[in-house]
Amino acid sequence: MINLSVNVNKIATLRNARGGNVPNVQQVAIDCERFGANGITVHPRPDERHIRRSDVFALRPLVRTEFNIEGYPSEQFMELVLSVKPTQATLVPDAPDVLTSSAGWDVMANMELLTGIVDRLKEAGIRTSIFVGTDLDNIRAAARTGADRVELYTGPYAEQYDDDPERAVAPFAAAAMAAHSVGLGLNAGHDLNLHNLKFFQQHVPHLMEVSIGHALIADALYLGLEATIHAYKDCLK
Repeated sequence: MINLSVNVNKIATLRNARGGNVPNVQQVAIDCERFGANGITVHPRPDERHIRRSDVFALRPLVRTEFNIEGYPSEQFMELVLSVKPTQATLVPDAPDVLTSSAGWDVMANMELLTGIVDRLKEAGIRTSIFVGTDLDNIRAAARTGADRVELYTGPYAEQYDDDPERAVAPFAAAAMAAHSVGLGLNAGHDLNLHNLKFFQQHVPHLMEVSIGHALIADALYLGLEATIHAYKDCLK
């Protein structure tokens, strides 16, 4: 079974729009696990426009499955992660002002930075994952940083899926094989949804985890959170 990690950023966005604590991010995370999610993902940003540092600290003792913190490895981010000690840290190359992740790392151009970050995380016993595209040489370079996994940026797959599913998924299947060949575990995320997820997991070998937030929370507005998580889990069987 491929793990489903639910990104709760959008719950925090909704809460922050009104102030107060409705919806309650902590309770939603607990409920996601109760309904079958295998992990909780957060992506704190410097401006705290959705998940706040205080949320991360509050969630840590509550999460009973895997806790994944995504973000650009600034010193502020590293201090947070090393203090909280999640199951996994996913390193993304986002600038502070971007709305959402839109590209993977150029690993070879950032080899020194990433290797140093991975060393610090692994010394703390935190599993590391590097957010990447489907370039095969870049994925092989990620293995040389000492990272445990890569997370494939699946935005291009989602964009091309309706026009030609086979063509859309082919680079990701090749990337999965390349990652596996150099000993990297495989995660995936970005714009995966109930429409395209099942096809993706059927055609991408060695997939261990998908991280989904925006689409899952949007679906939950119609289906309810429990039914939505069950539906996503069904896609991953």
